[in-house]
Amino acid sequence: MAADLGELLVPYMPTIRVPKTGDRVFKSECAFSYDSPESEGGLYVCMNTFLGFGREHVERHYRKTGQSVYMHLKRHVKEKATGAAGGAIPRRRNGKVFLDLELNRDFNGDEYDCEDEAKLVIFPDHFEIPLPNIEELPALVTIACDAVLNAASAYKKQEPDSWDEEIQVSKHARSLRQQDNGVRIPPSGWKCQKCEMKENLWLNLSDGAVLCGKWFFDGSGGNGHALDHFKDTNFPLAVKLDNLTLDIADIYSFDEEEAVLDPQISEHLQHFGIDIIPIQRNGTDNGHHNTDNTNGMRPRVSEWEVIQESGMKLKAVYGSGFTGIKNLGNSCYLGTIMQVLFSIPEFQRAYVGNLQRIYDYSPLDPSTDFSTQMAKLGHGLLSGLYSKPPMKSELIEQVMKEEYKPKGISLKMFKALVSNGHPEFSSNRQQDAQKFFLHLINLVERNCVGLENPNNAFRYLVEERVQCCQTQKVRYTQKVDYLMQLPAPIEAASNREELIAYEAKRNEAEENMRAPPEPVRARIPFTACLQAFTEPENVPDFWSSELQAKSAGPFLHFELNMTLTCFSTDLSIDMPDFLDLSRLRGTGLQAGEQELPDLTPPIVLPEDTRAPEIDESAAMQLAEMGFPLEACRKAIYYTGNMGPEMAFNWIIAHMEEPDFAEPLALPTFMEPGPSVASSGLAATPLDNHPPEESIAILTSMGFPRRHTVQALKATNNNLERALDWIFTHTEREEEEEETSDALSDMADTTEPNDSDASGPQIKDGPGRYELFAFISHIGASTMSGHYVCHIKKEGRWVIFNDHKVCLSERPPKDLGYIYFYRRLSSS
Repeated sequence: MAADLGELLVPYMPTIRVPKTGDRVFKSECAFSYDSPESEGGLYVCMNTFLGFGREHVERHYRKTGQSVYMHLKRHVKEKATGAAGGAIPRRRNGKVFLDLELNRDFNGDEYDCEDEAKLVIFPDHFEIPLPNIEELPALVTIACDAVLNAASAYKKQEPDSWDEEIQVSKHARSLRQQDNGVRIPPSGWKCQKCEMKENLWLNLSDGAVLCGKWFFDGSGGNGHALDHFKDTNFPLAVKLDNLTLDIADIYSFDEEEAVLDPQISEHLQHFGIDIIPIQRNGTDNGHHNTDNTNGMRPRVSEWEVIQESGMKLKAVYGSGFTGIKNLGNSCYLGTIMQVLFSIPEFQRAYVGNLQRIYDYSPLDPSTDFSTQMAKLGHGLLSGLYSKPPMKSELIEQVMKEEYKPKGISLKMFKALVSNGHPEFSSNRQQDAQKFFLHLINLVERNCVGLENPNNAFRYLVEERVQCCQTQKVRYTQKVDYLMQLPAPIEAASNREELIAYEAKRNEAEENMRAPPEPVRARIPFTACLQAFTEPENVPDFWSSELQAKSAGPFLHFELNMTLTCFSTDLSIDMPDFLDLSRLRGTGLQAGEQELPDLTPPIVLPEDTRAPEIDESAAMQLAEMGFPLEACRKAIYYTGNMGPEMAFNWIIAHMEEPDFAEPLALPTFMEPGPSVASSGLAATPLDNHPPEESIAILTSMGFPRRHTVQALKATNNNLERALDWIFTHTEREEEEEETSDALSDMADTTEPNDSDASGPQIKDGPGRYELFAFISHIGASTMSGHYVCHIKKEGRWVIFNDHKVCLSERPPKDLGYIYFYRRLSSS
């Protein structure tokens, strides 16, 4: 038999690889679906690419690549028999099979047994070889199988800051000496004792000193006074005050120079009068860590209960469109946005409607293809395959334990793709859902080649009217936007007197170092927000092209399309179910109005910037390392003479640019002239090279340098307009022409619009809108806390709270953070 197996595998030996360092082994999730080893058909791992495929999709990969050998992984989850020893390690039938696979379901490992099996499958005949089979398999195949079975999950490597695996207990934690100096830390109002900064504050656990953290490369952070304090005192441990709960605390050891754990953190904080209250409801129960407890107090119970509709017996719903999303730990910002987007017909048509075609045209590694992963996510949410009603045995469990945890889908592969290279979204921290929405819109815009662009559902034109107060002449301009940010005027609150009284009590409590009073939520009418949005504003130093001198006064008018965004920290706004925004429609030039001349303002540089001071000694120091002198001078200039180290980083980031070694060129005086728009030129009047600072900002967003330079030149180096230009002039225009024939059948017909065919696709229509979804945020900061969304489906409001999907009884429409409205037809 051994000889037979060896001969059988000989033709496939060149295609079987042993995973090397850096290879990712996808043995927990299919590249095209959310099948896993726990699914009925198990998971097939290609022994060449190490990609995972469900039973429905493995044939596609075989036909496309010709790879024939796959490892089939199957996990059987069984509840332990009554009387089994509690806390026992789940049994595994085949030794170390699935060694690094976590249990996908929300089960307690002490209550369930896992039986894992693995086998090699050879396509197309589906010949199966059970594993382990050391005696009968060739040595190379045995080594490859062992390596795959023992490889870490592809996403384990993306969690380097997991406290359970990486951060160790500090050697100072148990022997820390705390001074009896009478220091008591107030519950709020913290500031650095040396520079009075109010952000990035750290409490030294030895003497209670509150000091700022280190300075970051982007200018944020602090002045490093906490580190200076350690150098002066040798007091080693400090805890960050901005995110302080019993479940999570950022503790740093200056002596060990790394983040550490302190098992006695509660006692160490109580020494300075800080009592951390265990907050299970807003800690890890929702799969995320609460880091918004900036005042060391429990957030108001009502906010958590109202937004999540806690305390109510909500009816769970299942089926198409009612699939939950598992919280990966502070990933609810992503889950809520994706739930809303795939409730919109345009996104459903673009990705789910073209599912098979997208899959057929997917690259060899579909885990890195945005369209494939969007289609996979849309199908996972809308198919109903991952949202099935509980079976009879599970219903009994639900009655006995008064709970049933639906399965939901895990977006590990999707999150890894859309957050790749992004400093914020690639972390395990909570993020701003509104920022992620714009980030995803950007990704959709850049990856919709050959597809209907679903961003058309959000895109609208903003009309800006600028009037010179001295000449009364006007100018109208338009730009593309995707959301509308409404101000919330506190002065218009209906409970203003109550707010004033609360503010007085809060200030008094801070002065006397007492606990602050119960917060009061401002109640603001929506009409007041809309009125504040449309109010004209004066702009100082406005340059009038008629006077060719500075004047004042732009007046802004906007046309709203589909989505409406409202920022709030502790606000209640009576958002209406229906909106009529017809009065906000842009009008353009009116009868009797005269236009301002279409001239660009002169570029006037201060005298001290014409001849920049460059630290020549630092430039020479870099040049001695082998870099061109002119490149070194530019590096020193663009990093603000902050030293060779910062300049060296600039050199590393720009050394591949074609003008890297060219002399430093700065813009000079420019007289007023015809504007770029009127002249039809795609460059600034002087055709000068855009500032490196502007290029760096745009390239840091992920845009190619060549496309960034072109956008800045076409918009007279205006960053905001350059970003719009990039969105409406995709870098792949030439590629689109080449691939449009192959993908033309993938694109549905879009609605006609009044815009230029080469410009953005703008849908126009009536000004009436209906609320169909809103995202609520719980916590003091959008960078922490928890997100929940409500979506109107089939005439009923449904709450999506991570993996839990239920009919809503009392949707908290006044406590939303982002609101989504859809246009109503004229009928």
